[in-house]
Amino acid sequence: MSRQRSMETILADEFVSIGELVRLTDSRYSTLKYYTEEGMLPFEQAEENLTRRYRRVETVALILRIRTMKSQGMSVPQMKEALLQR
Repeated sequence: MSRQRSMETILADEFVSIGELVRLTDSRYSTLKYYTEEGMLPFEQAEENLTRRYRRVETVALILRIRTMKSQGMSVPQMKEALLQR
């Protein structure tokens, strides 16, 4: 198990892990994993250890957008459709 990176390091990096997204957005790991599996959170696969890496700025903004849509009562299929129109 790797050591947690400091928030300063996370905020300086272009890419973050799903665990770091949990810390940045105060979201649940299972929620972010679900959104990833549904194709709502794009990621890049690091070849060396098959770790999913998310673009920090874009993904945090996307999570906040999904959170807003959810609070407006949108279903997952509706959110996916709205995200495709971006």
